[in-house]
Amino acid sequence: MSRPAQAKRPASSASPVEGAWAAKMDRLRRRSKAQNRLRVCDDNDLRQRYDEAEQAARRAQFVAEANPGDELAARQAADAESARDEALAALDAASEFLTFRALPRPVLEDLISEHPPTEPQAEEGAIFNADTFPAALVAAASVDGMSREEAEELLNGWSAPDANALWDAAWQVQQESRVELGKG
Repeated sequence: MSRPAQAKRPASSASPVEGAWAAKMDRLRRRSKAQNRLRVCDDNDLRQRYDEAEQAARRAQFVAEANPGDELAARQAADAESARDEALAALDAASEFLTFRALPRPVLEDLISEHPPTEPQAEEGAIFNADTFPAALVAAASVDGMSREEAEELLNGWSAPDANALWDAAWQVQQESRVELGKG
């Protein structure tokens, strides 16, 4: 017994609802993946100068907003913002940035399955091997093209807080959600 031919949907008679859905689906497909950027700067003075300038700019902006019409407060806020921008430009110039992008869910799941926990790690509830997975994830999520060997070198050669920040930049972007369940 032969199967009947499948009916073809006429393209020209798409309903407004179908057209709206197609446009929505197109926008959903084109969403950019979440990214994290890790700043690496060894100049503590520049980092402190920026932090102080950022705090001064926030305080000056607060005073200006609390005193509408006060030209001195407005000018001080503008000056503080300018000083903050200059401090940020100097910090940026002295920094290296590492960028990490969220992986598609199946890619992340495959990467995790390629690095299963050891028996002791699994007994402690781990879902991946803490010795091999971090470098693999850092490399896979790197937008800059970092290799696994380079990721291992940084994770093993940097201080614990810096290595943790590198790991966090790659891992946290995998956990970031940009959708929300709304009411109504």
